[in-house]
Amino acid sequence: MPFSALKLHPSLLKSVKEMGFARPTPIQLDAIPPALEGRDVLACAMTGSGKTAAFLLPLIHRLIDTPRGSTRALVLTPTRELAAQILEDLKDLAVHTPITGAVVIGGVGMGPQEHAFRSGADVIIATPGRLMDHMRQSYAKLQHLQYLVLDEADRMLDMGFLPEIRKILRQLPSKRQTLFFSATMPQPIIQLTHEMLKDPARLQIERKAAPAVGITQAVYPVSQELKSQLLLTLLQRGEMDDALVFTRTKHRANRLADFLIRNKINADRIHGNRSQPQRTAALAAFKNGTVRVLVATDIAARGIDVQELGHVVNFDVPLVPEDYIHRVGRTARAEATGDAFTFVAPQEESDLRSIEAAIHKRLPRVTVPDFDYNAKPPAALEIPLAERIKAIRERKAGERARAADKQRRRGPGGAPAPRSGGPSGSRPGGGSFSPRRPGGGSSRGPARRRP
Repeated sequence: MPFSALKLHPSLLKSVKEMGFARPTPIQLDAIPPALEGRDVLACAMTGSGKTAAFLLPLIHRLIDTPRGSTRALVLTPTRELAAQILEDLKDLAVHTPITGAVVIGGVGMGPQEHAFRSGADVIIATPGRLMDHMRQSYAKLQHLQYLVLDEADRMLDMGFLPEIRKILRQLPSKRQTLFFSATMPQPIIQLTHEMLKDPARLQIERKAAPAVGITQAVYPVSQELKSQLLLTLLQRGEMDDALVFTRTKHRANRLADFLIRNKINADRIHGNRSQPQRTAALAAFKNGTVRVLVATDIAARGIDVQELGHVVNFDVPLVPEDYIHRVGRTARAEATGDAFTFVAPQEESDLRSIEAAIHKRLPRVTVPDFDYNAKPPAALEIPLAERIKAIRERKAGERARAADKQRRRGPGGAPAPRSGGPSGSRPGGGSFSPRRPGGGSSRGPARRRP
């Protein structure tokens, strides 16, 4: 069935054609008609199924010919990256319409986001925490809201966002259309749907727990210490042009990216400890081919949507089968094809068996010819936990000591203590104080906290 059969606005059909989409995906076929009718929708849809267009197309369609000037649609997402990606998709689909959108996410300044509320951006795409920050102000009450989308609800549950979502719901107009998308339906999510939806169209609730058909999956048994060398070997031999690589921790992501860079592989990393500008720049460089390998953690990788991504590498085996499905779903999107490689150390075999049981498939094992599986490993990616704890304790002890010393120098009641030393104002040990202003204050003014 072509998109034209869905009775979308001509401007949207033009955009879809320009984007190269010939026909709707199953979730789009099922979700768009009831959404166009104004019904609530409850859809169980996997990453890579085309769900973003499944809610954006009817949303834009219904907004085009209605009065503008205030925010009428809100899309809630779990991560900054997913919010940014949805905004890009909105811009592409609405290019021939007057509809505008804006993201409201953490890690960047609130000023432009406040402007989006005040100017009445048609669609606001937000993460729950940052949206709550704005909703405490009068300019972000969203009293004219007509449409609400909740995307990747199960991930919001995993990230602890359900209390924020319920607070947001209490501040939104009860008379609205709601589109609800989740890859899984655990009990708390089912309860949330009862609270949010009115007689919804229920779509694909019973989904098959398996990656997309176009994904070629393989397991590479290797010791934990040689994983980085194996990845480097595959990259150097040209067995993958680019790769999205998943690690278990932020620390491992940093160390792996640094290892690849030292070995002349353009790489970057994306995880929760990086600033939003850093994460945005890394993703942009990966998309345009400047960066060949993007190393990511699970949460940070939500929303990464790269056209023609050929390879996903599970550098560390995910602990939850659902995370495996989400990871490999980054490739073979929209009926394309792709490869998913999983590096499995002996201690990860039980986690792999759980994944194979969930997808009802034993994954083929691959041995790389001429790779030295007995080689001396490079430097370990993971600093032992005991060492990290010791370093943290030492750093905190140092901070406490400096704070106590600062308090002692300030004297009782917070006032600077009388200085010892000569007329120059020097203190024992040789360090010098700033000259005093008349009245006893420091010329530098009050101490500032480091950002």
